[in-house]
Amino acid sequence: MIEQRSPDPLHGITLETILTELVAAYGWEEMGRAIRIRCFNNDPSIKSSLQFLRKTPWARKKVERMYLHLRRKMLKKLPPA
Repeated sequence: MIEQRSPDPLHGITLETILTELVAAYGWEEMGRAIRIRCFNNDPSIKSSLQFLRKTPWARKKVERMYLHLRRKMLKKLPPA
């Protein structure tokens, strides 16, 4: 049987995972400069950011784009197989 893959590169990745990896890579300060939203700049936390991003599609899209950029950057750093 042939397994079908989703064309969505974010398929199966939770918003919490995305935020956690972005914070680990960039930190709240850098994320707040890149995406000017209050939950990244004023008393940031994963919980408050998740609440805001789930209700605000335009901000979530920016965060998802930032995450995809990070993944591409990380893949370029991997040594050839």
